[in-house]
Amino acid sequence: MKCHSQTRSILGIALAVAVVLLALAPAAMAAGPPMHPAGVLTPVKIGVSPVLRNMDLDAIRARANKVEPGTPETGPKEVNGKNAEMPGRIAESPEPSGAPNAPVQNTFGPNAMPPDIVNFDGVGNVDGVLPPDTNGDVGVSYYVQWVNLSFDIFNKADGTSAIGGPVPGNTLWTGFGGSCESNNAGDPIVLYDSLAGRWFMSQFTMDNHQCIAVSTSGDPTGSWYLYDYLMDAGMGDFPDYPKFGVWPDGYYYTANMFGSSFDGAMAAVFERDKMLNGQAAQMVYFYTPDSNSFPSYSMLPADLDGMNTPPAGAPNPIMEMVDDAWGYDPPYDKDEIVIMPLHVDWTDTNNSTFGPAKIIDLTAAGYPFDSSMCGYSRDCIPQPGTSQGLDSMSSRLMYRPQYRNFGDRQSLVVSHTVDVDGSDHAGVRWYELNDTGSGWTIKQAGTYAPDSDHRWMSDIAMDASGDIAVGFSISSSTTYPSVAWAGRLLNDPAGELSQGEAIVVAGAGSQTHSAARWGDYSSMSVDPVDDCTFWYTQEYMPTTGSAPWQTRIAAFKFPSCTTGPTGTVHGKVANSSTNDPIAGATVTFVSGTNNFSTTTAPDGTYSITVPADTYDITASAFGFTQQTVNGLVVGDGDDITQDFALDPAGTAFFDGYVTATGHGWPLYAKVAIATGGSTVATVYTNPFNGYYEVELPQGSNYDFTVTPTVPGYDPMTRTVLLPPAGATVSFEFTPISPTCNAPGYGPGNGTILAEDFEGSFPPAGWTVTDDTGGSGAGVWESTATTGRSNYTGGSGDAADADSDWAGDGMTTTLYSP
Repeated sequence: MKCHSQTRSILGIALAVAVVLLALAPAAMAAGPPMHPAGVLTPVKIGVSPVLRNMDLDAIRARANKVEPGTPETGPKEVNGKNAEMPGRIAESPEPSGAPNAPVQNTFGPNAMPPDIVNFDGVGNVDGVLPPDTNGDVGVSYYVQWVNLSFDIFNKADGTSAIGGPVPGNTLWTGFGGSCESNNAGDPIVLYDSLAGRWFMSQFTMDNHQCIAVSTSGDPTGSWYLYDYLMDAGMGDFPDYPKFGVWPDGYYYTANMFGSSFDGAMAAVFERDKMLNGQAAQMVYFYTPDSNSFPSYSMLPADLDGMNTPPAGAPNPIMEMVDDAWGYDPPYDKDEIVIMPLHVDWTDTNNSTFGPAKIIDLTAAGYPFDSSMCGYSRDCIPQPGTSQGLDSMSSRLMYRPQYRNFGDRQSLVVSHTVDVDGSDHAGVRWYELNDTGSGWTIKQAGTYAPDSDHRWMSDIAMDASGDIAVGFSISSSTTYPSVAWAGRLLNDPAGELSQGEAIVVAGAGSQTHSAARWGDYSSMSVDPVDDCTFWYTQEYMPTTGSAPWQTRIAAFKFPSCTTGPTGTVHGKVANSSTNDPIAGATVTFVSGTNNFSTTTAPDGTYSITVPADTYDITASAFGFTQQTVNGLVVGDGDDITQDFALDPAGTAFFDGYVTATGHGWPLYAKVAIATGGSTVATVYTNPFNGYYEVELPQGSNYDFTVTPTVPGYDPMTRTVLLPPAGATVSFEFTPISPTCNAPGYGPGNGTILAEDFEGSFPPAGWTVTDDTGGSGAGVWESTATTGRSNYTGGSGDAADADSDWAGDGMTTTLYSP
């Protein structure tokens, strides 16, 4: 069925009013997989911190705004008890009838784990809280660790603090104001964004905010771009267990959303390119409500490691696990890993999608599991000398799922805690998933429980050679809570950590606090300098007490790991006219199919380590003409300076009209224009004639997305080069068929109504009312009589209600037959 115009010419004033009213109508949100965004948020506040190393950190430590510390009588204070809560169908699910039918590695491999390179204490329980939420990451020169409720920055070489010791987590927001400065609530995340050479840090507040800091350079002791987002999804919900992952097109995020109980999960993407430059950054979010038929609990984003980026436009694989014993309706008959691909479109955020779900059937693959440790009670993992147990956190995957692109395959590794034999004996279940082009599948999996001790609270990572390291806690009735790691080489037998196990630090006490909190997570990272050295941080107990936890930071490397020869290129990108630095410029290295890129800091500098090769290097920035250096040879160990001076680009105009095809009416529409994946201009057409005009730097390709504000039309996209002379780019929209609900259209096979308003007025069958009490005569007239132009965009004459003609205070209506 085609859509047909219902009239040729209509009132200019009436059309403008109708379009404005329709533009204010709320849009219906799409439902069902793949989901479209529930909304788009902008930050409550943005800013820039002082240089961290120059702040009076001793004074900040002295007046720290901490959660009330514990007392000798009460012991340390529990931070955020929400994280121990879970959907009732999980907490109340029945214990499986027996042990899962999956292979268990119940013996140690040979004692082949390499010696540690560094091994030192991190931040301890300086704030009198539990659990620590131990988290950290490694960069070029520093290791940054953040626990509840303080962080420290360590020199990689010797483990000394670069800032004189731990400082409260909200130190970065000193002077920023608002919730992020006044709250220090924890659940911290630290990530090193190796694609940009920057640091990312975040924690929540108990009044539903997420505080984010992105370093302005590769030096975490310098200044930081600061952000504050209100994350309650418009429902007053608290975003618990927030987790982040670095991806080329965004910082990806997940959280469990709590009202009075668990309400559902949020998945979101923050606008990474803007955050790297301290600009107002959007957050596109999806909300999956709690359901008895679909899991949405403790999802985790993947975090990118290595020099190879994902395929262009690849979604971030958001992950979660499902136990077949959980009380879904209808019941699940298999254990699963669920992957929900999240794709963001910054040009038109409405085109962003979440899902559909990719189900990895672990039962069919031979890897079923039992996640019910002690019926999900916190009081679970045994310790020496006390009846108080520790939380196994067995109801979820452990942060962080690590992503790598090996060229011939994409890889994900992730782990969680399982009951290995039906007797509440905790072991580490780990997986390697591959995608060779046809979707994610299990390459291998294993369950690690080599003796009667309990192993849990794990994290896993893979180096550039495909070797794997797993770190975890160990405890039992005879082993104090300690830190250990195990590993495997690429070609070791599938499903086994064949290189053995090594104790990172042995505990010497037990935790007696009745909250039983442990973890809630740990961090296994890979050094971006060599892409081989594993860095791990985890908590342990140095002495018995309520919660005198300490953390450890250690590193090791498998000798066989290599990334091949590499070199470093650095320099400055500046304005050729003023020599001012250009912040946020993109510097891209291309050699064959290899493509690496980084962005400049506020002072215009950049630095990147790339494989030895010959590259064409291009520096580009919005508003400037790009510059390319061809054939730069980067040798092993080279340290090369390559500066760029970019010429400002002249400007030119895009203009045009947005109209409907059938009757030529103008359309009031949003015209969003992007380049390089970032929106650079948003304008609206004139509702009277559909015209728009915008001035932009010439010489670039621009992506147009035009969206009429009235219903009945799909958005239209087009890519256009802006030449020095400018360009006219018009858009004609055809109504969506068969609904044909665009104004002025209806379904049918012929003309429903046509009137050219030529001749006597009003035409036969048309009536005019003067709602002020008159006859209407002289109020509505043909434009041929009033002398006005046809403002509708159509041809010929039009009906016109003109206060200049009819007088002030007119109230009138024109009715069609």
